[in-house]
Amino acid sequence: MEKFSKEEEYIISESADISLGWTQKFYSVFPAFRSHNYKLYFSGQIISMIGTWLQMVAEGWLVLEITDSAFYVGLVSAAATVPSLIFSLFGGVIVDRFSKRKVLLFTQTASMILAFVLGLLTISGLINVWEIMILAFLLGSITAIDLPARQAFTFEMVDKKDLPSAIALNSAIFNGSRVIGPGIAGLVIASIGTGGTFILNGISYIASIAGLFFIKVNFIESKDHPHPLKAIKDGISYSWNSRLIKTILIFSAVISVFGFSYLTVMPVIAKNIFHIEASGLGYLFSASGLGALAGTILLSAFSRKIKSPVLIFGGISLFSLSIMIFTFITSFPLALVFMFFSGIGMMACFSTINTFLQENIENKFRGRVMSIYTLVFMGLAPLGNVQIGYFSEHFGTSFAIQLGIAIVILSSAIIFLNKKTKNALFARPKSSY
Repeated sequence: MEKFSKEEEYIISESADISLGWTQKFYSVFPAFRSHNYKLYFSGQIISMIGTWLQMVAEGWLVLEITDSAFYVGLVSAAATVPSLIFSLFGGVIVDRFSKRKVLLFTQTASMILAFVLGLLTISGLINVWEIMILAFLLGSITAIDLPARQAFTFEMVDKKDLPSAIALNSAIFNGSRVIGPGIAGLVIASIGTGGTFILNGISYIASIAGLFFIKVNFIESKDHPHPLKAIKDGISYSWNSRLIKTILIFSAVISVFGFSYLTVMPVIAKNIFHIEASGLGYLFSASGLGALAGTILLSAFSRKIKSPVLIFGGISLFSLSIMIFTFITSFPLALVFMFFSGIGMMACFSTINTFLQENIENKFRGRVMSIYTLVFMGLAPLGNVQIGYFSEHFGTSFAIQLGIAIVILSSAIIFLNKKTKNALFARPKSSY
């Protein structure tokens, strides 16, 4: 056996202590990473999501090149989102019936194939706007299954006590890729073209599929297989008959329609209030994304120490106050500061809502309730776009945003001051593994 001097033994001992200390600090901030399964999932998803954002930017650019029409750009975008309205509830039934890991392997593989098809058609010069629209619709249909499966699968990968950290890190995947993907999309498109960018996105799915392949979780197949329409009805009834779940879903709907609708008129604000070009608009969105990433660290570190309802209402208060102040200022640097804080508030609110739902759902309804949540949050967004567009046109953009934020604040106060709702929110979670 090799012998060491006292000095060498001391250095080795201290190095081990330092290494162990940093590891413990890291896990105290991001406890979800204690799970080997979640580390595999996170690594694969961050690569895949960056690729997805690359494709989103390249797809819009390609449609504009082919048609020179903003209308067709919007039409392709609509083709990608409409399936969420049509198929999300059916997606929830699938998620509750089958292994979530296998469902995700299917959705990720299918998405990869569609990316390769789009890339090959573009490179070969055979692509047209209708083919893009069909492929966008097919990808949106897959996403209607993929989203509730992702959210429900998180519950299976980590210990229940680490669920808030995992959901916060899931949001970090989205917001981190939102900052990185569009930021490098222009360079990638300029280097390898739109077709090459689609192929690169297809390759990025390999990381996600590989991570899912090596994840090991226990799946207990449900013996209850009702007709899909009855299963959807049961999921809706279960959600509506729970005061807590119903309250959270309604609150999410209000925020989707009146809170997040400000994003629709951000180009107008950038141009007319701050007198900046597209690059400046990108800075505003990036500031919000960076705030969300900062919120991820804070939420992951402190979610165990602060009750979920406090985080939800604290987060929405910070978001609302930041956006409200944002509408009154004309200094661009100051605007970036408040967009950053709005990102923190947004992150705290919606990650905690997601966690709170997961903690209070019976396992057999998990996929269906999360599909309803996805439908409420994404499906009602067009209503928000319409209302803020109308009020902006008739009363000004700032007033339209302020009105929406005022409605969000009022709804928060009504929920929080209602004794029965408040008691339901602060009750201990009911679900178990």
